[in-house]
Amino acid sequence: MPSRARWQGILGDSNGGLIMACVLVTGADRGIGAALVHACHRRGDRAIAACLGDGQALAAAGIEVAAQVDVTSMPSLEALRLRLDGTRIDVLISNAGAFHADSFDRLDFAAMQRLYDINALGPLRVAAALTPLMGQGGRFGILTSRVGSIADNAMGGMYGYRMSKSAANQLGVNLYHELKPRGIAVMLLHPGQVATEMTRELAALGDFITPEESAAGLLRQLDALNAGTPPEFRHANGMLLPW
Repeated sequence: MPSRARWQGILGDSNGGLIMACVLVTGADRGIGAALVHACHRRGDRAIAACLGDGQALAAAGIEVAAQVDVTSMPSLEALRLRLDGTRIDVLISNAGAFHADSFDRLDFAAMQRLYDINALGPLRVAAALTPLMGQGGRFGILTSRVGSIADNAMGGMYGYRMSKSAANQLGVNLYHELKPRGIAVMLLHPGQVATEMTRELAALGDFITPEESAAGLLRQLDALNAGTPPEFRHANGMLLPW
């Protein structure tokens, strides 16, 4: 597997030259995922957009696209790993997620299972399939949500979404311990209250930031992530969130 020195947005080689980071983002078709790969591409990284669809708009912008990547399918992710054989992934961002509105008097258990499959098992599949392409100095960011915080739950509701994101937080801490011996750092990230297709039903909650604003904040947190970082749950604005 190719070796790299360390990642700080852009890596420095032993001769003082520059090695661009390889950043792979799942769920990059739209919203925060698309904003992340655009931001990485603009700053000179090799940005790989793992898309559920064909990613034509991203490809037209010059971004490398891995199409038809489904985080609910281990064979799909294993096929992506085989396609990228020999590639060193410096930064892996598990962004693919889903939302379904519910309440105690309007529970859809099938929809809840679907949320768990995407929001909790999805990042686990991504880690199992793609962290073999990572090495010392690698960084793995999992986009979860502040509503997954147990200590911060002041209003209830959103049963399936909250529970799936809480499970993703537990996964992130597990992976911190699992991957630390390999020199791979892990961070749980809340993107903020972002205006996307997925959050249209939540407009009543207040002001939303743009996907581009969220992506900038998320990348700042990942830029600061290193092997000495403890397991943390951070807002895109840098605030440390309670579990």
